[in-house]
Amino acid sequence: MEVNRRRLLVAFSISATLLLIEIIGAAITGSLALIVDVGHLLTDVGGLAIALLAAGLMMRPATDRRTWGYARAEVIAASAQAAVLFSVGLFVLVEGIRRLLSPPDVPSDSLLVFGIIGLLGNLISIIVLAGGRSANLNLRAAFLEVVNDGLGSLGVIVAAIVIAFTGWQRADSVAGLIIGVLIMPRAVRLLREAIGVLMESTPPGLDLDAVRRHLLDVDHVHEVHDLHASQISTGLPVLTAHITLDAQCFSDGHTPQILDQLQACVADHFAISIEHSTFQLEPSTHREHEHVPHT
Repeated sequence: MEVNRRRLLVAFSISATLLLIEIIGAAITGSLALIVDVGHLLTDVGGLAIALLAAGLMMRPATDRRTWGYARAEVIAASAQAAVLFSVGLFVLVEGIRRLLSPPDVPSDSLLVFGIIGLLGNLISIIVLAGGRSANLNLRAAFLEVVNDGLGSLGVIVAAIVIAFTGWQRADSVAGLIIGVLIMPRAVRLLREAIGVLMESTPPGLDLDAVRRHLLDVDHVHEVHDLHASQISTGLPVLTAHITLDAQCFSDGHTPQILDQLQACVADHFAISIEHSTFQLEPSTHREHEHVPHT
């Protein structure tokens, strides 16, 4: 966890420096592609700051008030970053179309210099974050933002080269539009993943019907109901279920062995290992006392 925080801190420092440089560049050149890149970097710096805060919160221990600690902080941070990225992409599309109709003059030499500086800085950040991007949604969001910034800088460079050799000023607007189009699907995908966790959806890759069938294969299990699976955060899936057993299991002391089998089943049998499972073992008569729909 501390390694991931250091990755984020390095990426934040680089992005904050690039932001200051590119603000100057956008003011000098008036380039849409560079303005878009500044917008990227602004959201990137804000996103990385949120990611750093979330990474710190995630290290806090659980309490009686917050029994999972701040594990969900990474999901909330990823949601905020995705929403901001989506907003920037929408702005870019609107502004790009407007500038296509009335393209301003953009100095290609200055544009090229700032594009190269931005790309080099983003490449360093990408390398720093690449090793931890699969650790959780928070780091994945930060990595995607930096990659998007890198694409933005590359677009700035291409636009500068086209303008320098052809004089076609609309290349700047086209580059900005392409960058905007690239942003939108990534932002939507990340936002969908984060909302899935917040809505306590079944973890991707886990088939609850298959889980139910496998639990029913355990000796003395007659029925599985109130089966729920969700994620607290990345890498922390949880599962709960009510298990109806033979009545004699509660008199002959057999229930502890069955509980061990059930927990081993969900922890070892499936691609998504669920080590935090809670099973309510009950006789068939108990269902008469439950007042909620069963699943």
